[in-house]
Parts: sequence; structure tokens; C-alpha cells
Amino acid sequence: MKGWVDRVLREEVAYIFPKEDNGGGLPIGLLKAKAALVFNTSNTPEEREQSVFGDPLQRIWKDCIFAFCGVTAFERKMFRIIADSTPDDRRKWLEEVRETVADYFPAEKKE
Repeated sequence: MKGWVDRVLREEVAYIFPKEDNGGGLPIGLLKAKAALVFNTSNTPEEREQSVFGDPLQRIWKDCIFAFCGVTAFERKMFRIIADSTPDDRRKWLEEVRETVADYFPAEKKE
């Protein structure tokens, strides 16, 4: 994922640095996105992930990628445990995704 992020959300496309800044300062975000949504899956139980790893993906996506590029509205949802999930679990997760997307990006009414 990092390679994709680096190639797609790159300098002069997603952010720039102020003149006279060699890249060590704070960027100016260029993305005009209303919000960023990230949906992840995992086979690691939440308690173990939090106690062993913390939540590095939240920090990376929210602060190191989207905020860096100027997107301040952010939500990330994790769906787990995938390995033993049932079709009903997956249907519920997909419905949660639909609802979350609709909350952030309501369909425009056609007149």
C-alpha cells in the first residue's frame, strides 16, 4: 500500500511545500475531497491489536496521509475476524459500509 500511496498522493498532486521549504516543514494540502473513508479487514482480535500494536493504521491514514494532503474529515472502520466470518457477518459489514458512505456522501436528488 505504501508504494501506491506514494505514487498517487504525491507532491504537487496531493500536497506542496511552501516556497523555500525543502520538504522538512508542514505541507499545504491540495486535495479538495470532502472526506476520506478507509475500510479495513483483519484477522487479529481487536484487544490483541490494541495491546500489542496500538492502532498504527489509524494514525497513518488519518494524520500521515489524509491530513497531510488537506483532508480533515476522516473515518476508518475495521471489520474482523474475517477468517471465520459468516455470510451474515459480511452482509452486515457491507451494509455498514453503505450507511457510512451515504452519511458522508449523500446522493444528490435529481429534479
